[in-house]
Amino acid sequence: MSKKTENTVMSEQKQNNKLFAMTGLFDTPDEIMHAASEASKKYRKFDVHTPYPVHGMDDAMGLGESPIGWVTLIIGTTCMLLFLGFIAWVSLVNYPNIWAGKPYFNLPGYIPILFEVTVLTGAVSTVLILFFIVSGFPRNNHPLHDTPYMQRTSDDKFGLCLEAADAAFDEAEAKGLLEQLGAKQVQPVYFDPVEEKSGLSLTSPVFLVVSAFVTVGIATLAYFALNRMVFMPPFTFMNQQERVVAQTPNGIFADGRSMQLPVEGTVARGLMPYPFKLDDPNQAQAMAGKYMANPLPVTAAVLQTGKMQFESKCSACHGYYGEGDSRLRGLFPAPPTLHSKKVTEWEDANIYHVITNGQNLMPSYAKQLTRDERWAVVHYVRALQRSLKPKETDVQ
Repeated sequence: MSKKTENTVMSEQKQNNKLFAMTGLFDTPDEIMHAASEASKKYRKFDVHTPYPVHGMDDAMGLGESPIGWVTLIIGTTCMLLFLGFIAWVSLVNYPNIWAGKPYFNLPGYIPILFEVTVLTGAVSTVLILFFIVSGFPRNNHPLHDTPYMQRTSDDKFGLCLEAADAAFDEAEAKGLLEQLGAKQVQPVYFDPVEEKSGLSLTSPVFLVVSAFVTVGIATLAYFALNRMVFMPPFTFMNQQERVVAQTPNGIFADGRSMQLPVEGTVARGLMPYPFKLDDPNQAQAMAGKYMANPLPVTAAVLQTGKMQFESKCSACHGYYGEGDSRLRGLFPAPPTLHSKKVTEWEDANIYHVITNGQNLMPSYAKQLTRDERWAVVHYVRALQRSLKPKETDVQ
């Protein structure tokens, strides 16, 4: 915008004789900080515009704590209390129900709901207040828009704007203050009558019609997306995939069934079948002791694992030291001691075989203990046996 054009616009606006503010430009952050501090001593309705945030500007302008936080708190708390009253009325008066003996008004169960109501109403109300009350939405025009002042403050200058709506405002005094503070290009800003009359409002027919079209359009798209589009290709690839459904007929296989037995001799991934499940338990025990060996080394970590599993799974019947002193105190038959000559002379695989398949009243622990955990328990049982019958080398 040329200098001649600026003067022409200023002259036309001045003829309307409706002043909005007196503005001035500064070169450095220190200058605008000083100017804001001096302006705050006399004016309340003024603003500072900078090309980037200037730290400490709030204090220089004398701005206190924003009331928007209190507005959010008050609205959220009010809506929470109203909703709590609604819950109490429904639970105690309108529709009381007994659920598993719980009280009609179960406050702990309502806390998450009340929290969500507080956050939702407080946040949404705050956004609506900022849009419609503070910013004057849907009006999008402002006297400072497209002015040389705003063009420079969004580039490389720092601006101070003293609004004429301030009770202490005087055009001559405001201009003199800006010049005294060292401002450059001190200029008045006038309301543009064309923009002032053409701006939208909440009751504007244009705004209402556009809002109605937008609302209907969004609702239509949402309905189509959620109720029609998800059932159209290619979005049906999850529901309409080539798969075999359990318990349904299927013409792919000769017997017409969808469920088939695995091929004989196959082993499921990650599952090592136990090879010594025979009809003769004595033969199975002998073969286990002959063909299996403990694959785990005797380390502190292995013994710790074995101890933990033994005390949680085995000690209830065998006792903490494997002596058969059951902690069930006669409520269940006590097992024999693990320190007997028979068990002591067993191979590690024989003990592992009993843990895996069970014996007499003892059930199988193959589902409760992994393969390595069972071998770790075997090592711990050996440690218990050694603790009661130590060798001379253990004390050397």
